[in-house]
Amino acid sequence: MKTNKYENRDRIERAYELAQEAYRAFDVAVEECICAALDIPISIQCWQGDDVTGFEEASSVGRGGILATGSYPGRARNGDELRKDAEFAFSLIPGKKRFNLHGFYAETGGRAVSRDEIAPEHFERWMAWSREQRIPLDFNPSFFSHPLAESGYTLSHKDPKIRQFWIRHAIGARRIASAFGANQDSPAINNLWIPDGSKDAPVDRLSPRLRLRDALDELYAVPLKGLTDALESKLFGIGSEAYVVGSHEFYLGYAGAKQLYLCLDMGHFHPTETITDKISAALLFVPGVLLHFSRGLRWDSDHVAIYSDDQRDLCHEIVRQKALSRIRLALDFFDASINRAAAWIIGARSLRKSLLEAFLEPTQMLLDAENAGKYHERLGLMEISKTLPFSAVWDKLCLDAAVPIGPDWLALVNEYEEKTLLKR
Repeated sequence: MKTNKYENRDRIERAYELAQEAYRAFDVAVEECICAALDIPISIQCWQGDDVTGFEEASSVGRGGILATGSYPGRARNGDELRKDAEFAFSLIPGKKRFNLHGFYAETGGRAVSRDEIAPEHFERWMAWSREQRIPLDFNPSFFSHPLAESGYTLSHKDPKIRQFWIRHAIGARRIASAFGANQDSPAINNLWIPDGSKDAPVDRLSPRLRLRDALDELYAVPLKGLTDALESKLFGIGSEAYVVGSHEFYLGYAGAKQLYLCLDMGHFHPTETITDKISAALLFVPGVLLHFSRGLRWDSDHVAIYSDDQRDLCHEIVRQKALSRIRLALDFFDASINRAAAWIIGARSLRKSLLEAFLEPTQMLLDAENAGKYHERLGLMEISKTLPFSAVWDKLCLDAAVPIGPDWLALVNEYEEKTLLKR
């Protein structure tokens, strides 16, 4: 017999009370952990909803290192559909949320607007929606899917005319992000990633980096309010397998020198490398870090983020470091092989779950054991904490946030797909 929602609520509350007792033995204040986990904003990427297609005709030209694979039905075809899908996903994701836009999602009323001419007025509908939903916006300039990006070089291009085009685009993006910040109660993150690089080994690795450095100096020359600038590196990309101009070392040095945020993407490093260990090092030299949660399989394949060891370790690190005031969290994946709204929901809920688990860790006990040189005790406590009744606390978090518990959200996704997505 199907359990009604009131019986389900009673079961969750009883399990939660038992979980509280278990965690209390490790001096963990569970209610505080739930509040802390819900209070951290997660920036949800717009491009999962439409396979990184954007709203301009030029977006069909040369993907420039970006490729969403799959042909699942229901892709959003315009801003209204994308916003509707996002609202549905928001309703099933607990905690604070933001929405992350790219430059080529400008809405120009059917007029052709060159990408180096996009301005805040082309995002008025997005800002109105942001106010209505009370969901702050973040931003990214779009250096791909454009005829002037087909060579594989943008801000480091050797042709000054092409380089200036992209500099103008980046300056416009900063103005748009500044307008977002004025429209909401927090600064918009403006994250810069470029696909520049070479498929095979170049002879001259220095000159493109000199040009990129000078281009960045120019586009960041004017200080603007209401935004936080970040720089995102990559190990390699499609068409830049041998050489990437904006490498981790380049952007770490530049961000440290100019005091900009450094973006670390979980899929943008060597498969044997994780970004967990980089945070405490980077925060010594940059004002903050933007984290992109993704999942690479064998390479930077941008699979949907899940409740994985890598993600859990990353969340544990930022909570242990008490660095959340200098950390920004965002999703960055695009999977066209599954229901796109479900991808948002799975990724965001898994990240929120990882944050909650990190807050529930008996960190002070671990530190006390470590500082006393009792590393066996530290390891033992880490193992014990893995089997504490975490799932009961997660269910209570979802209950408090008024979102579905367990697999209940899947039925709502299937209903939305049938009534909305399959009719597109």
